[in-house]
Amino acid sequence: MKDDARMRYISTRGRAPELTFEDAMLTGLARDGGLYLPAEIPQIGHADIAALAGLSYEEVAFRIMRPFIGDSFSDAEFGDIIARAYAGFGHAARAPLKQLQDNHFLLELFHGPTLAFKDFAMQLIGQLFQSALARRGDRVTIVGATSGDTGSAAMEAFRGLDNVDVFILYPHGRVSEVQRRQMTTVAEANAHALAMTGDFDECQARLKDMFNDFDFRDGVRLAGVNSINFARVLAQVVYYFTSAVALGAPHRKVSFCVPTGNFGDIFAGYLAKRMGLPIDKLIVATNQNDILHRALRTGVYQTQGVTPSISPSMDIQVSSNFERALFYAYGRDSGAVSQVMDELKRGGFHISQGALEALREDFVSGRTSEADTSAMIARALPEMGELLCPHSAVGVHVAQDFLGATPLVTLATAHPAKFPDAVEAASGIRPPLPPRMADLYDRPERLTRVDNNLDDLKTLIRKEIAA
Repeated sequence: MKDDARMRYISTRGRAPELTFEDAMLTGLARDGGLYLPAEIPQIGHADIAALAGLSYEEVAFRIMRPFIGDSFSDAEFGDIIARAYAGFGHAARAPLKQLQDNHFLLELFHGPTLAFKDFAMQLIGQLFQSALARRGDRVTIVGATSGDTGSAAMEAFRGLDNVDVFILYPHGRVSEVQRRQMTTVAEANAHALAMTGDFDECQARLKDMFNDFDFRDGVRLAGVNSINFARVLAQVVYYFTSAVALGAPHRKVSFCVPTGNFGDIFAGYLAKRMGLPIDKLIVATNQNDILHRALRTGVYQTQGVTPSISPSMDIQVSSNFERALFYAYGRDSGAVSQVMDELKRGGFHISQGALEALREDFVSGRTSEADTSAMIARALPEMGELLCPHSAVGVHVAQDFLGATPLVTLATAHPAKFPDAVEAASGIRPPLPPRMADLYDRPERLTRVDNNLDDLKTLIRKEIAA
């Protein structure tokens, strides 16, 4: 696999300038409203995939991500960034595999500082931002929207950094207590938790509104770390390679079942497949907010409102990263992508037959009800030896319909202690927080209640960064 110093990034909507990796990372959302993608996806051959066997997670991360970086960071600088990013994880393997059933494995992605898969990307992007901004002598304002896990991971990654102010919008009353406290107990003055009236989709909409207000965006040096940021997705590609190689890739195919809300984590799997990793099925596992399952089944992407669930990080109707998958499904036709995204603003769109067939070549899907989620949590410990969080339970439940001769990896996206009420109600066991977080309920909280009002949000952010 060759590195390309000229690696460029393009917008899914085709009307924004091409950027380097560093500039695309610091920009986040393209100025035409689209999402950045590499102009060409680097390829990795079978011999190079086989050579990943036995390497540390950090070594694999360097080899997989390096071709996407171009000349934005030197080899030594990038290697140091990776080492710092994963030093605080609580397992030597970073993303260990555990066998659940015959040919069914769980990829534990909850050993990072905030006990969720978002740490893999956010810890890396925090170090990337700090290195790039320190070199440039710049300061940025990061604004993110979260359904629970992105926010805590972002605040953990950026807390106390010299070159960043970070503001996280989360839907008031719609995240778990642990998720909330992981955001509101951050003491550093550069980190701000904003509890917004509404649901996650409304938080995400206000975030995009801020990016599309160019006067505000440029005035506060706005940057984004939601999974609209390609660097987030890139970091998640790595654990598809480490787990697949552990199960025999490239000499045999591996399938993945991914609890899915905003489509970023499973899109990382799609990228891994496009790079050359022999993936059989990419299984989209949804909860009762099943817009992605419905879209893949019917070809109609129609929002229906969010119904709160015990797996709140998946309570989403507007899955931002689906736009990236549509870009490839429509044959990189940015005009077609722009058209369906405009239709989405009016409530939904029909996927063309050709694009739907292209999506179905790579993705299959399943849905899990609230009752089935709870039942899977109850079953998994006695039958599989694993206490699952509700999101991971959605994935394990959907995976049951796809078990067979091909090894199947379900992604465990969060530690069960992040959702103790739901886990206890289903299993009778209240999962304890790890020792390093045992005092979470005793720490003082600091948050700001905000209405779903763009002007008020902009005024608040300007005031805080000027203080």
